[in-house]
Amino acid sequence: MSDLAVVTDGTFAVVGLVLGLINMGVNHCPNEGCLARNATQSYVAASVGDVVFQKDVVGEEIYLRKQTGTARGPFQLTYGASVTNEGGFWIGLGNTTTYTTANRRWYAQFHTMPGIYLQGGEVDLGGSIQFRSGIELGYENRQGVRMGLSVDHRSNAGLDSRNPGLETVQFRVSIPVK
Repeated sequence: MSDLAVVTDGTFAVVGLVLGLINMGVNHCPNEGCLARNATQSYVAASVGDVVFQKDVVGEEIYLRKQTGTARGPFQLTYGASVTNEGGFWIGLGNTTTYTTANRRWYAQFHTMPGIYLQGGEVDLGGSIQFRSGIELGYENRQGVRMGLSVDHRSNAGLDSRNPGLETVQFRVSIPVK
């Protein structure tokens, strides 16, 4: 297991969930309801980066993602798809939870998205159901465009006997949409 996998093996999913539940309890439950539907800024994002498998860079990935304008409490509905230069393909649906500094310039965003993986010439991850979770740290400019570094992990969470996991390290640009 790579050093990166030790950090991203689902840890970000758990941390994101715990922080999201705390956020929900403090900021959403007393007001509109814990998982009440609320409007939020929608983004279309594109990212590029390296695919890492057991400490080795094994390819590059392009990832497109849409954060919808709908959230339940702090959990924003998000979907995305990625393709690698080796023909690996992933598509999923889940949520993001974003935390910003007081001036809203710097942010941390956790994401958890179950999805379908088609191996192509890519790494055998042990099955077609793969969970993608990670963190993005970045900066938002005055026009609302976000630029960040994202690290995530994909694995089948033990649903299959083979579960080696795969990491991606990417640069992402997210553009606000109406």
